[in-house]
Amino acid sequence: MKKKMNFKALMLGALLLCGASGFAQKIEGTNNPAIDNYDQNYRLGFGLNAGLPTDSNFNFALGADVRFQYDLTKKTSLTLTTGFTNLFADNDIPDLGYIPAKVGFKAFVWEDQFYVMGEVGAGFAVTNHYDQTTFLWAPSIGWASKYIDISARYEGMNDFGTDQIALRFAYGFKL
Repeated sequence: MKKKMNFKALMLGALLLCGASGFAQKIEGTNNPAIDNYDQNYRLGFGLNAGLPTDSNFNFALGADVRFQYDLTKKTSLTLTTGFTNLFADNDIPDLGYIPAKVGFKAFVWEDQFYVMGEVGAGFAVTNHYDQTTFLWAPSIGWASKYIDISARYEGMNDFGTDQIALRFAYGFKL
């Protein structure tokens, strides 16, 4: 248990360090009109997720999500994510379906396409008589273009007895 918590703390620290480096550059007063007059945007994305739970009682995870994103600058954004994820279990254990509700921070760190992101929130169990709510935290790395977003994430679920490593494929657009 102690090793698992140390791993989580290390992952979170690395994500925060990478995200903080995005603030190290001076943006205002660059004499570049594209940067100085950056028009903040809203984006909406629809994603499909596939994951592998870390606990042997669950075989795999599938889900869908909706992500609302507000661009603070050209390289940083705030996010709100919700959806539905189902963890498929062995025959003797019922599947676990939950609705995540997460807020996050996304920072583009390389070529305005590769990013790191951290999210925190809650997971609300909604299927098979599960009645728990858990704290969720999810560091991720990804690549995004004008419409496509592909990412890999580790999602920690404190009270569900498992975590997951997942891939997300999404389509997004400006609002």
